[in-house]
This record gives sequence, structure tokens and C-alpha cells, in this order.
Amino acid sequence: MIFITIDRSSSISLTQQIYDQVRNGILEKQLKEGDRLASSRELASSIGVSRNIVLEAYERLIAEGYLEVRPKSGTFVARGTSLSFTENTRRKETPKKIDANKKRYIDFKAGNPAIDYFPRKKWAQLTKEICLHSSEAVFGYGEASGMKELKNALVDYLKRVRGVQCRAEQIFITSGATQGLKLITEMLGRGNKTIAVEDPVTDEMRNIFTFSNGQIIPVPVDENGIDPSGLPKQSPSFVFVIPSHQFPLGGILSIQRRLQLIEYAKKMDCYIVEDDYDSEFTYEGAPVPSIQGIAPNHVIYVGTFSKILSPGLRIGYVILPEELISDFEQLKWFSDRHTSSLEQLVLARFIREGYLDRHVRKMKKIYKEKRERLVLAIQQNFEYATIIGKSAGMHLVVEIPDTDFHSTFIHKIEENGVKVYPIEQYSLVKGKHKSRIVMGYGGLSLDQIEKGVRLLREILDTEK
Repeated sequence: MIFITIDRSSSISLTQQIYDQVRNGILEKQLKEGDRLASSRELASSIGVSRNIVLEAYERLIAEGYLEVRPKSGTFVARGTSLSFTENTRRKETPKKIDANKKRYIDFKAGNPAIDYFPRKKWAQLTKEICLHSSEAVFGYGEASGMKELKNALVDYLKRVRGVQCRAEQIFITSGATQGLKLITEMLGRGNKTIAVEDPVTDEMRNIFTFSNGQIIPVPVDENGIDPSGLPKQSPSFVFVIPSHQFPLGGILSIQRRLQLIEYAKKMDCYIVEDDYDSEFTYEGAPVPSIQGIAPNHVIYVGTFSKILSPGLRIGYVILPEELISDFEQLKWFSDRHTSSLEQLVLARFIREGYLDRHVRKMKKIYKEKRERLVLAIQQNFEYATIIGKSAGMHLVVEIPDTDFHSTFIHKIEENGVKVYPIEQYSLVKGKHKSRIVMGYGGLSLDQIEKGVRLLREILDTEK
């Protein structure tokens, strides 16, 4: 019989403690098949508990088949309860994750929206109304492509603000842009694994493509976006572009290059995948309309509400040419069945009733002020620095001559309280952008922006 101990200070009941120790003793072969256990009276007396507590633990073990009662003989370990191997219950030590809050650095990460401005009250009000007044069907399984209410709202909204041309049937609601791009890569990569990708490009997109076994072909990018003359001579499965505010260099693709890209897609019989992640935030002039609006039959349009509202919503969308609808619908169904219906209905009303337009107008003013403050701070602290990228989105690129932002130096900067991101981190072909860093401002306060730039200058001064 194993030695059983009782901890009366534990939140675990005495019955559960006895059950666990006997059960583990059987599974770990400390108690073998046919071993006789102490009677309930004997065990209760030895460990100082009520006999009823022991009886309850024994009865549970008997019911589950670990123990068996033999008339006039006692209680025994049942046959067939020993594992042929012993599980190692000790967990491997895993490296402790660093708590970003404890590090207390100012993080200039691009793409972090100002989530402190998320319209909580209005969102909560709409959520409550939809939960109380929607039909029971809303709480059941939905269509893989998404709720018609949200898709209809997107048709009107995207036509008005982005020049997108589509029917509701062409729209698929996804769990963010990430899922959409993953499914696109899987669908188009069945016969052709090559993907022409802007270089540099966000590492998240690159990882999505490589995870899906895509063979990436880098295409050079300058301050004006992707250079069509660098596209591959052989047809890729698709060309991935961020034309409205290229990440990370921040360029806006000119109409001439857009038309060249469309001609290439037609000639090669491939698709353009247009990622339009933060096009709502343009601070000088009018936003450039989408490529999809020019060539809807050759463009797959991907959007998300992670940057406009909150990453926590996990709502994005994909707009497909008609001939791809059936294949994509099947993939979406097998991926997650459907995206949350309630969140879709809330967002549909948020768009229809004008709250999204108001929120975007508000955030444009906030982000514009943050950008201006960051530009001013850079100009005041770095005499020879150059700001790269159009006045749009939630990040900019800074080029500081004669500075090599290699990984060791980036780590030193972080240790001194600032986190910035070298363009080389996003480059497929290395060595072209050593003196350039990405600085996002969306999720930072004005004070943090100014303090972060001052700290960065102090760190760079020590390197001279």
C-alpha cells in the first residue's frame, strides 16, 4: 500500500486528495494489479479523516474501474489498470517569456493602433441590442462566407471609400487578413508554388507564404512601391503588393505602375493580391483608389479592421474574382466553419449607421498629430536624418546616414529603453537598407514619441 498524506490547508478536498494519490499510484505502478488496499476503516484511522471520506474516494475509484471489491476478501487493484510504460509527468523547463511591460521600453512597432480610442460604449451598446433582439438563427451555424448584413455593408462602404467594384457574393469574411492570405496562398499554390513578393515586405506576410510552402521571388521596391520591371519572367501563382501604403517603405504605387502591374497579370494569367491594410489613414491629399477597382477580374483584394478598430476583433475580408468563389468557400469552411456571427452583425451596424466613418475621421486627426510630432522630434534630434514614405498610415521610415542598424546594435538600443525595427529585418535581399529603421506611432502617446526619439539620439551619440 502506498503512503497517503493529507494537506488540510489545500483547497483540494480530502476525498480528491485520497483519490488522486491512489489513482496515480496505480498508473505509476507503485500499486500493482491484484494488490490489496487497506480497508476504508484502517485508512481513515491512519490518516485521521472520517471513514465516509475514504469510502467516497474508494467508490469513485471502483466506479471508474481502478479498484474491485472481492466479497469477504477486501478491495484490490483491478486487472488491466497498469500502463505498459510510465508517463513522465515532469514538464520540461521552458524559457521564461519576457514581459514586455516589465521591460518598460518605448516600442515603435508599426501597425499598432491606438486601442485606447476603441469605441467601447457604442460597440457594447450595439452588441447588447443585437444579442437581445436578433433571431435564434444568429446563434447557430452561419455561412462560411460570412453574414450577408456585413457583406452588403462592405459593398457600399468599400465602393465609396476605396473604389472597390464587387457583389456581396464575392466577399468572404475572415479571421483577420492573416487567415485570408493563408487561404489564398493555399488555393492558388496548388499548381504553382511561386509567389512574387515585394522586397522588403512585412515578415508576417513572408512567414504566411513560406509556411504554405510558397517559393518566394523577391521584387525590388523603392519609395514609389513595387517596380514592375523586376517581376519574374515566368508566371507566378500571384503577385503580392501593398499599393496604398507599402510596408515598410511607405510608398504609394503610381497609376503608371498600377497599370503595368495589371498588364503583367493579364499577360501571365496570374492574380494580383492587393493588401489594403491602412489605406483609410491618408493625411495629405485624397487616398488613391484600389487596384481592384480598375481590374476586378485580376485582383484579389484583402482588407482588415485590425488597424482601423482593434486587432482583438479578428475580422478581415477577402474579395475574389467570380471564378475563385467556389474553391475559396470550401477552404474557408474547412478552416473554421465560419467567423463569429455576432461580431459580424455588430460591425455591420457600426458601418451602416455611420459610426465607422466618424471613428476613422477621429483617428485620422489623432494619427496625423502623432506623425507630425514624430517627424518634428526626428528633425530636432537628427540633423541629417531623412524621412521616407508618404504621409499616411501609422508608421514612417527614418534613414540615418553612416549608421548600421545591425542586430547587436538594435539589441543595445532595446536594452536602453527603445525598440525600433530595421528595414533589413523585412528584406529578402540583404544589404540595401542598413541605415533605415521603421518607426510606428499609432499606439504611442505624444510624450512617449518625444521621449523615445530623445533616447534613441542619446544611444546613437554613445556609438560615435
